[in-house]
Amino acid sequence: MKKIVIAIDGFSSCGKSTMAKALARNIGYLYFDSGAMYRAVALYCMQNGLIEGEQINCDALRERMKEIHITFEADPGTKDSITFLNGVNVEREIRSLEVSKFVSPIAALDFVRSEMVKQQREMGKQKGIVMDGRDIGTTVFPDAEMKVFVTASAEVRAQRRYDELTARGDTPDFNEILENVLQRDHIDQTREVSPLKKADDALLLDNSNLTREEQMQWLIDRYNELVSE
Repeated sequence: MKKIVIAIDGFSSCGKSTMAKALARNIGYLYFDSGAMYRAVALYCMQNGLIEGEQINCDALRERMKEIHITFEADPGTKDSITFLNGVNVEREIRSLEVSKFVSPIAALDFVRSEMVKQQREMGKQKGIVMDGRDIGTTVFPDAEMKVFVTASAEVRAQRRYDELTARGDTPDFNEILENVLQRDHIDQTREVSPLKKADDALLLDNSNLTREEQMQWLIDRYNELVSE
């Protein structure tokens, strides 16, 4: 059976990473979380004094981009992808709400996207991968054999994020999360470099009212249709 590249794009907190990971496990592919790469850049900025208040020191970040090396390794037990920033496991740290506030502004910087796309394309040369993000099917892998664009209402996405943080033991504020979701949507859709949009040949998946099992079956059905052609 031929191996292909599967690109999953969509709005924040749609569960793209969760479904992409599960799909990769189901079909024996490797999973790469492009969103985690931008989160790792945001964490790097926070750790290295490149953010003051709400402002990102873009000039300093540009100078230090070559110092940022992001890799993924499979968890020995779960087989899930773990994000490493310069050799350090940062999977938990990059999921915080504090990091989330700076992800979209940093991802909108052309020099950041250029470096991340370069690293992503290198990862994809082997085929047999699933990658999710905002511009995987439009910019990173425009020739991907399977493209999916995921959406859900802002309220549903905020509730999912709230539940995720609560389950981790955090005490989030729902309205703050909803505002963050709406802000990220606006930034992602209006940025000059690789704005979030559905590729013309992407399949649309609205998972607002779907269970994880239902959306996984939908993905597997579409995958089987493509590889059997």
